[in-house]
Amino acid sequence: MPRWKRWLDLTTIFIFSPVLVFVAILVSVYIKVVSRGPLLFRQDRTGMNAKPFRCLKFRSMKVDADHAAHQHLMQELIHSDRSMTKLDNDGDPRVIPGGRWLRATGLDELPQLINVLRGEMSLVGPRPCTTYEFIHLTPFDYERFNAAPGLTGLWQVSGKNRTTFREMVDLDIYYCRHLSPAMDLKILAMTPLTVLSQLVDLIVNRWKRSIRRNGKKQFKVLSIHKSEHRKLNWTYEGEPRGRCQ
Repeated sequence: MPRWKRWLDLTTIFIFSPVLVFVAILVSVYIKVVSRGPLLFRQDRTGMNAKPFRCLKFRSMKVDADHAAHQHLMQELIHSDRSMTKLDNDGDPRVIPGGRWLRATGLDELPQLINVLRGEMSLVGPRPCTTYEFIHLTPFDYERFNAAPGLTGLWQVSGKNRTTFREMVDLDIYYCRHLSPAMDLKILAMTPLTVLSQLVDLIVNRWKRSIRRNGKKQFKVLSIHKSEHRKLNWTYEGEPRGRCQ
């Protein structure tokens, strides 16, 4: 890792450490209150020079969550031109209460600052690659491991969930080829707007799901009313009008 990049990481963390520690404590307390299980989620990722490391995150899913659905989704995304939409967008039942908000704001990734301090990650870099994704990459894609993975990066501020897997890899490679202090500072400056955009998307998706749910409930109630109406008409068929209750 270039010296300037390491210096930028450590200096930024030091400056914002009071706020970061305070927010991390709040998130920790919240997770322990709303969900049983460990506070942190640990997952093997592939870092710089394809070296594996243990990536840390705040746990935003239930302890008994089945991860097979995520692997199936990633397999489909890798071999298709679908945008990298998360399962959260459709109301993933595996997520703890408030977990979608933690993910949309990126607060679940605060423990990765420990990975940054260890030198396993950087504040800015390619998306940390999972072991499952790594086995599906081509030799050309290995160029994305020429830089340390980051909490944020060129892919995150360039559309993220609106891009395909192939576009994500290409953005990571572009970043590695044009690595510079100016690019890192620009990406850091763009990240808050990206987080705000993700929050807006989350609110819109929740609103759409609410409309769909309410529409289904209204349709069900209307169907019941029609059924009861037909039943009453059949029951009282031929009876004097005044006797119908």
